[in-house]
Amino acid sequence: MPLDMRNLRNITGKSIPGRRSFLSSLGLGAVLAAAHIEGFAQVQDEARVLPETPSQDSDIGSIYDEIAILAGQSHYPLSFLEASYPSIDLYRRAVREKVFELLHYAPPPVPPAPETVGRWEYPDYIQEKVLFSTAPWFRVPAYVLTPKGRSGSRPGIIDLHSHGGMFVFGKEKVMPTPEEEHPSLTSYRQANYEGRSTSLALCRRGYVVISIDTFYFGERRTLFADDIKKCGRDRSKYSGDDVQYLNQRASEGEGILARSLFWAGTTWQGIAHWDDIRTVDYLQSRSEVDPHRIGCLGISMGGDRTDYLAGLDERIKCAVAVGWMSTLRPMIKNYVQTHSFMHFLPGLTHFLDLPDLIGCMAPRPLMVQQCAQDALYPLQGMKEAVSKLTAIYSKAGVPSMFRGQFYDQPHIFSLKMQEEAFAWMDRWLQP
Repeated sequence: MPLDMRNLRNITGKSIPGRRSFLSSLGLGAVLAAAHIEGFAQVQDEARVLPETPSQDSDIGSIYDEIAILAGQSHYPLSFLEASYPSIDLYRRAVREKVFELLHYAPPPVPPAPETVGRWEYPDYIQEKVLFSTAPWFRVPAYVLTPKGRSGSRPGIIDLHSHGGMFVFGKEKVMPTPEEEHPSLTSYRQANYEGRSTSLALCRRGYVVISIDTFYFGERRTLFADDIKKCGRDRSKYSGDDVQYLNQRASEGEGILARSLFWAGTTWQGIAHWDDIRTVDYLQSRSEVDPHRIGCLGISMGGDRTDYLAGLDERIKCAVAVGWMSTLRPMIKNYVQTHSFMHFLPGLTHFLDLPDLIGCMAPRPLMVQQCAQDALYPLQGMKEAVSKLTAIYSKAGVPSMFRGQFYDQPHIFSLKMQEEAFAWMDRWLQP
């Protein structure tokens, strides 16, 4: 005989919560619980009428149809466009509270305690290598560029490096290298930045610029005993084949990293985005930096890091997100495999879409640069994201503070894009 849930009290001596209470106890919140309950019958109806010939053009095959139904159940209850928030401030507060909960990473506060471990002086700038704390267990390596010949405090920029399958190098993707540059790094920078060190270009425009190695990249990459035996530790001595081998091994290990962190009770995104927020702490502590004029930018994974940093930290006064802005639902069909585990935060789309997150920047200035031929994202999703951000900034009463631009090119932070991004930064951050 089937077990009657209504009679469980007779067996256990305790009452069983209803579906609404149960879903709320899982942390989904009353609004989301109600939405799921009301939509339950609709899901059952839709499931009965799945097409006899399922989608064959999806990366996940025939089960895409069922997953599309699941994706359609969320109406993003925390979106500024969906809810009647009394103010943009309450919207930001609600989103930040939920996203920090989903990140599952909030270490005890520690002072940065910076240590300068290298210093190089050039005709027009100074480069330092520093270590600083973001958590009791992490000392993060960074490069800092300071322009010469400037009086008074200067605006600061956090230059967030990309992914691109290059794990051996991190901050060096956007920074000049004090030592001789590795040929693999030169090739990478040419393919992703048209050969330019974006950090150095920004420094020469008067900014103090910092870039850290995000978790799992550069000096924070993973190494195995046989890696060291095969390639050694000194990156300057790696052959091109060594770099390719180590990148491939790290790429294959991304899923293991993400699952390991889940079992450790945290997320890769949580570590990465917390470190970026703590980078703001350190940058503001430098005497030559104006703490009220801090910006950030980045392409690809750097764009994703920009989305979270600019959306979650009010100290970011201007941002440019490059090549990582799409509504997420259209990506499920064919664009999941093109992205790192770094970009997947479980539970996010129960509450909001990616444009809703960086929409917390409003009313502060935000530029989003999209590559129309970008094979990593559906054009539909990129256009939807720009439209949604336009609507968010319009509803906030500051439409001129958002600019979404498309470039007819593949995934790259081209020189033209860089110049327009830097001009946007100058407009809002330079005196």
